[in-house]
Amino acid sequence: MNDYLVRGMSMDGFVKVVAIRSTELVRRGATIHKTTPNATAAFGRALTAASMMGNMQKVDNGSMTLQIKGDGPIGTIVCVSDPVGNVRGYVYEPNVPLVEKRPGKLDVGATVGTDGMLTVIRDLQMKEPYVGSVPLVSGEIGDDVTAYFAQSEQTPTACALGVLVDTDCSVKVAGGYLIQLLPGAPDETIDKVEAGIKRTGAVTAMLEAGLTPEDILGQVCGDLGVVFMETTPVEYKCYCSRDRVEAALISLGEKELKEIMEEGTDFPVECQFCDEKYLFTPEAIGKLLKKLKK
Repeated sequence: MNDYLVRGMSMDGFVKVVAIRSTELVRRGATIHKTTPNATAAFGRALTAASMMGNMQKVDNGSMTLQIKGDGPIGTIVCVSDPVGNVRGYVYEPNVPLVEKRPGKLDVGATVGTDGMLTVIRDLQMKEPYVGSVPLVSGEIGDDVTAYFAQSEQTPTACALGVLVDTDCSVKVAGGYLIQLLPGAPDETIDKVEAGIKRTGAVTAMLEAGLTPEDILGQVCGDLGVVFMETTPVEYKCYCSRDRVEAALISLGEKELKEIMEEGTDFPVECQFCDEKYLFTPEAIGKLLKKLKK
């Protein structure tokens, strides 16, 4: 089954909802970066959240960057989403030790750490990007995204994320949801949403049981009902290209390019987001120098 996300609204118009199946894109990210189980769970949650947040932004040619920097062994996690919800990302340290809360339950909070910041950078195609940062709450990522929306965007939000890593270290299921209350939501609606979140429990259990994103939102919203407005396929997608890499090398400047060329060996450049490698011969670097001088 391919990954996709759904967006909708409660029948009373006071609750905005989005849910995602992100299993394949998390698998792809874990494979590219060769993450160990704890890193896979943390990275996968971040990719899942970034996909939903990027899709909710709805700005043509814009992007949304989610950066999580804690004091845990994984270091910094960076995920970038396009306006559709396609994502790419990387982790500073993909090989982290196994830490469990209990047998079979990975401790993502210990992997990320609790002393640090969550930062969201929204490129809205304006003069300057919007940047919002909040301290980490638990390092579990879902809690931290919830805190970000409440503190930085003043939007009451519930974010649930889950990545189930199988015994062979592969990604079994991944997904999540975001629920946001709109201004004027009555207490009755709020109570029903809170009860629905408590009743449905962990995202991974629902995904493992075969529930779709639509099913999950239906469970959470209960008798509030959901009107589904959009279904969007999403994937792990990098936008790197040789032209972009050439532009980055030219930006290094004449002195550094000359040093690279004079070494007389091929110069490999690997994309930090995907497994694509670009090889530049001394002759190719020389051509970039000519472009720079022009």
